[in-house]
Amino acid sequence: MEAAWVLTNIAASDYTLLVAESGAVPRLVELLGSPNANVRHQAIWCLGNIAADLPSCRDILFDHGVVTPLLSQFREDMKIPVLRTAMWALSNLCFGKLPAEVQVKPILEIVSQLIHSADEKILADACWTVYYLCGGVDDAIQDALDAGVCPQLVNLLMHASSSVLLPVIMALARISAGDDAQVQVLIENGILNCLAQLLGRNYPKNIKKQACLIVSNIATGSKDQIQAVIDASIISPLIVILKTSETDIKKEAAWALSNAASGASSEQIQYLVSRGCLEPLCNVLTYQDPDLVYTCLEGLENILQAGEAGKKGEEESETNPYAQFILESGGLDKLEDLQDVNSERIYGLVMKLLQSYWEEEVSESDDPNIPGSNDSADSVETTSEDAAQPPAPASVADEAE
Repeated sequence: MEAAWVLTNIAASDYTLLVAESGAVPRLVELLGSPNANVRHQAIWCLGNIAADLPSCRDILFDHGVVTPLLSQFREDMKIPVLRTAMWALSNLCFGKLPAEVQVKPILEIVSQLIHSADEKILADACWTVYYLCGGVDDAIQDALDAGVCPQLVNLLMHASSSVLLPVIMALARISAGDDAQVQVLIENGILNCLAQLLGRNYPKNIKKQACLIVSNIATGSKDQIQAVIDASIISPLIVILKTSETDIKKEAAWALSNAASGASSEQIQYLVSRGCLEPLCNVLTYQDPDLVYTCLEGLENILQAGEAGKKGEEESETNPYAQFILESGGLDKLEDLQDVNSERIYGLVMKLLQSYWEEEVSESDDPNIPGSNDSADSVETTSEDAAQPPAPASVADEAE
């Protein structure tokens, strides 16, 4: 045990890789089967420190078959300090892309139980593990849902501790990037009502950013899923965020509102407009993000088409009310400015809108030649999830008994 403790300390320093390459790993894995509980605990701790370092360190651990003996440590009679160390080590091991031969379901079976833990450290590391798996393993989102993690993760959105709430909402954001059926599981478990509370209250910026991302992912789904967003009264908080928050949160809220507008029905568009979405959507047209601007344009096109259909329903009405509002709120000027954008697809959609709804207002002299396409302008990275690091290895001196 003392020898393992020495290696644990060295593995927590700048010499982690040296420990992993020195031949310690197979012996440490072997010690996971020791009849002595203290020896097993120290081996788990050392392996956790190794797993928290470089991908090459984790590769060495996988090469020596660490997963199965580590999972065997999780027992009902485990003391809380040992369970904390084991869960922390497992979460570090799951950071990054796992080898194809690693079975995810046994890991999720354990994690699905530990996300009910009353211990915040165990709870946080269990949620980080879900987050890592859903981003680093093919089909892991469905495996996580099959393991039954969704109801408890949604419940944990109301947890008081930010150290728990952050991995919870990041795990749910990863799940919300799944297909419509997987997203529907989140909706049926009440995630939208929880998100409405998170968006409407004074939560930290990184929490609100992830909440907007989840709404954005849901809003890319079916009209029924867009309606679920509307029914949860999330649109108004999104608009407030678009008007008042920092730029990076505004951007996520803009994605959510643009996605909702792009796929909404006429009745849903009427609701979005009634809540005041047009002016903030027009402001999105000034963002330096071609993919977001294009999605916003698609949303505005859908809104304008609904306004055109509504115009036909009004007796003797020749004015598209949504086009008129965009004109009066300065949105037309922003559209005209986009004629100079170095993106062929944005230019094409802008010209389509200008010629369809404001032909009289736009003079022919305002129409420039189509600029040459620039692939780099159309391929801006839009992923919003910050790269999460594994939880920092616990100090040996702090936890030594």
